[in-house]
Amino acid sequence: MTGFGPVLAIGVEGTGSYGAELSRVLSHEGMHVVEVMRPNRQARRLQGKSDPLDAYQAAESVLAGHATATPKSRDGAVESLRVLRAERSTAMRARIAVMAQVKAILVTAPETLRAKYRAMTSPALMAALEKTRPSGAPSEPLTSTATVLKRLAVRYRHLHHELALIDAELDAILALHAPMLRDLQGVGTDVASQLLVTVGDNPERVTSERSSRPWSASPPFPPHRERQPGTGSAEPGTGRPTRPSTPWSSCGCATTARPAAMWPGDDRKEKARRKSCAASNATSPGKSTNSSFTRNPPRTPDHCGRCGQPST
Repeated sequence: MTGFGPVLAIGVEGTGSYGAELSRVLSHEGMHVVEVMRPNRQARRLQGKSDPLDAYQAAESVLAGHATATPKSRDGAVESLRVLRAERSTAMRARIAVMAQVKAILVTAPETLRAKYRAMTSPALMAALEKTRPSGAPSEPLTSTATVLKRLAVRYRHLHHELALIDAELDAILALHAPMLRDLQGVGTDVASQLLVTVGDNPERVTSERSSRPWSASPPFPPHRERQPGTGSAEPGTGRPTRPSTPWSSCGCATTARPAAMWPGDDRKEKARRKSCAASNATSPGKSTNSSFTRNPPRTPDHCGRCGQPST
C-alpha cells in the first residue's frame, strides 16, 4: 500500500460490521483510518455497482473532507461490554417471549390446569410449572399441554440464570474500568454499560458537543422553538403556536382582540362565520316579548347578537 507514495488516510466503509477487523489492523499499523458512509447512489446508478468504484468514492470522500468520523477501536473493555449487552438483549427478549407463551397456552388449556395456576404470580407460576411431573400419553391434550408448560418453565429458569450471570460480568467490568461512573446516583449497570458502548474504547474521537448530543443530557429542542409569548401555547418540537383559549368577537365584546390568521383558511372561515351571524341577526326579532329577555338591548342586523354592540 505504501509503495505508491505516502498514505495520508484510509477510508473504510462498515467499520462496525464487515470492516471492523480491517480497521483494527490498519490502526495497529499506525494508519489514520476514517469511517466512510455508504457510496453515492447517484454514481452507482450512472456507473454501476463495482468494488473499484466504491473504493474510488471512499478515497474521494476522504480527500474532499466529507468523511471525517473516527471509527471505534473495538479493542478494549468496551468491546467486551458491547458483546455482553448483545447477548443480554437477546436473552431478555427470549425470556419475555417464554412468559408470554406460557400465559397464552394457559388461556386455552383445560380447566384443570387453568384452575390450578390461575391465582399465581409469574415467578410462582414458573416455579410451580418446573416442579410438575406430567405423565400419560402424549396424544392426550392435558398431558401434552403440561409437558410443554414444564419445558417452557425450565427454559425460563435457564434464561433467568443467564441474565444474572451477564449482569454480574457487566458489573465486574464496570467496577474495574469505570468505578466512578458506576457510583453515580441513578446510574446502574445497564445505563453505565450503554454509555460506555456508545462512546467506544477511544473517547477522544468525540471532540464536540454536537457529536455527543445523541447520548448526553442535552435539550431536545433549540431555544428558539420554545413557547412564543402572546400566542397561547406551542406544539412541542415545532414552535407552531396554537389558538388562544380566550374567546373573541368581531364587535370587541370579548377581553382580547381578534388574533391574526395563523392557519391556512382562517380568513375564509371568518367570512363565512360573519355571513352566518348576519343572517341569524336579520331573522331575529328586534325586541323579544319574553319578560326574561327585557334587559337585553335590541338586536339588529348591524349589532352583535350577544352584547348588542355594533358589529365591525
